[in-house]
Amino acid sequence: MRKNSVKNVRINTEVQHVLAEIIRGGIKDPRVSPLTSVVAVEVAPDLKHCKAYISCLGGEAEGKETLAGLKSATGYIKNQLAKKINLRNTPELTFVLDQSIAYGVNMTKMIDDVIAQMPERDEDLDV
Repeated sequence: MRKNSVKNVRINTEVQHVLAEIIRGGIKDPRVSPLTSVVAVEVAPDLKHCKAYISCLGGEAEGKETLAGLKSATGYIKNQLAKKINLRNTPELTFVLDQSIAYGVNMTKMIDDVIAQMPERDEDLDV
């Protein structure tokens, strides 16, 4: 199975939806923020490993706490995943804190700062 095959894309999508559901409703760990979302999931073609990208609204410290809570609940999450999705192998889960949203906000702020520092151009000038 190729990495970007239709089957792999479907499995990634289904695992992402089920992981989001499990994290939202099944984990009672106070370290896991209620504003946690699963941004993307990459399941290996052999279905043995899964990398889940997690985004947490809040600061970096809250994101690290959420990541620690998810890592401690990996066994429970894997068990629930096996019950809800019928796969030949239940993949080993690896959680990664996704910084793309914070990066995008930071880049937007930097662009706005540069635009604010630019001198006003007169559009009426004939060149």
